[in-house]
Amino acid sequence: MPNVFGISIEGCSVKTMMDRLRDKPSPFWIVTANPEILLEARRDPSYANVLRQADLRSVDGFGLWLLLRLFGFDVTRVTGIDLAMELIRFAHDRQWRVGLIGGGGSIAEKAAQEIKKRYPALIIMAENGGAVDLRGEDDQKGEEARHRLTLFDPQVLLVAFGHPKQESWIAKHKNAFPNLKVVIGVGGAFDVWAGKSKRAPTLFRQLGFEWLWRLIKEPRRIKRIWNAVIVFPIRFILDQLT
Repeated sequence: MPNVFGISIEGCSVKTMMDRLRDKPSPFWIVTANPEILLEARRDPSYANVLRQADLRSVDGFGLWLLLRLFGFDVTRVTGIDLAMELIRFAHDRQWRVGLIGGGGSIAEKAAQEIKKRYPALIIMAENGGAVDLRGEDDQKGEEARHRLTLFDPQVLLVAFGHPKQESWIAKHKNAFPNLKVVIGVGGAFDVWAGKSKRAPTLFRQLGFEWLWRLIKEPRRIKRIWNAVIVFPIRFILDQLT
C-alpha cells in the first residue's frame, strides 16, 4: 500500500469500496485524496492525523494517480464527484436517506433538486451548514443545521466545506448520526450538480488536464493549481527517493 507524506493511500476501485462499505461497521468514512489535500497534510500534522482516522483514502487527483503508477503502485483513480454520485445511486437502490451539508448559500439545496431529477424516489435533505473553522467547529447556524440533519437521520452523508474543514468536521461529528453508513467530503461537487460550475470536458479529464480547464475557467485558482501540478510532484518524488 502506498504511503504519501505519512498517509496511507488505498487507491482501490469503486467495487472494492462498496464491498468494504458493506463489511465495515458504520459509519464508513472515505477521504478522496488529491495533491492539495496531501500537501496540506504534509504542512499540518494535526490535519494529517485527521486523515489517518478515515477508513479509506481513495485516489482522486490525476497527478497523484500517475505518480503512484510510475512508482509501481497498482492503484485505481476514482474522482470524488463520481464516487459521490455512485454512493447516491447505492443509497437510492437501498432506499437509504441521503444528507447534503455545506456548499454555501443555497448551493446544497439546488444540488439536491438536481439529484432528485435523476433519482425522483431518493429521500434527500440539504443544509447550508453555516461557517466551519479549521478545527471542524461550526457556528450557531451550522449547529442548528447539523441538528436538523441529525433528526433526518441520513445513511449517506456528503459534506462540502472544502478541505481541510470538511475532514475536520467529519472527524468531529460523524458519530452524531445514529444510522450513518458512509460519509465523504465532496469539495466542490455541489457547485457542479447545482450548475454553478462545470466539470472539465471528458477529453480533458481522460488526459489529466483538468487543472488546465480549471485555470482557464478560474484564473484565481493559479496558486492551488501550481501546488498541485508543480509543487506536489517535486515533494512526492523527493519523499519517495529518500
